[in-house]
Amino acid sequence: ALAAELVELKVDAIVAVQTPSALAAKKATRTLPVVLAGVGDAVATGLVTSLARPEANLTGVSTATAELAGKSVELLKEILPAARRMAAIANAPDPFHKPFLERLEKAGSQAGVAIDRVMIDRESDLVPSFGRLADVDAVIVQPSLSVKLTSDLALRHRLPSASASRRFTDAGGLLSYAADIQQLYRDAALYLDKILKGAKPGDLPVQGPVKIEMIVNLKTARTLNVAVPQSILIRADEVIE
Repeated sequence: ALAAELVELKVDAIVAVQTPSALAAKKATRTLPVVLAGVGDAVATGLVTSLARPEANLTGVSTATAELAGKSVELLKEILPAARRMAAIANAPDPFHKPFLERLEKAGSQAGVAIDRVMIDRESDLVPSFGRLADVDAVIVQPSLSVKLTSDLALRHRLPSASASRRFTDAGGLLSYAADIQQLYRDAALYLDKILKGAKPGDLPVQGPVKIEMIVNLKTARTLNVAVPQSILIRADEVIE
């Protein structure tokens, strides 16, 4: 409804942050330029059919979050060598949950870790869903869910946690491996600038993230009594003390 309202207002362009809003904008207009900012897998979620030649009115920046989610399994396994089972907290209404879960399960299979799917239909499902978690060693959270609530719940249930969102570790999550969100938004602004100066969205390939960063929250690690190995700390772009 909000996307349709913007179309009715005849705005010059729409900037869509994350996959759900991008899909809403695509449904609302086939003519107004839509700049993607921080969407997941733009092809797998049906936003565009080709990154090199996107839809006529959509282009922008993707986060490559599905691939990064798989890396989260590897990093958590490095921190928790004895881990055998992890929960994937997925945002069911967000179509990105499909490639997100597929990548996690593939990475889990390679690392010898079982991945339990936890589907969240609405934010109110998070509290009872975390309460039902049993025998999992860690949780990996889809970044379009509430980073504050999911990080708080992971701490409350004493579960090491990861997400492909810098905001997640800032909020108290243990680990994030994600595109540099500030750089991503700057790049989205460059796309918007080109379009407002006359470029056609369909002529601008969808760009992947330029910089990936790993953030470790040592304050959370101490709270959970988790020893983060030096091999992780020396590779981290930032350590939150």
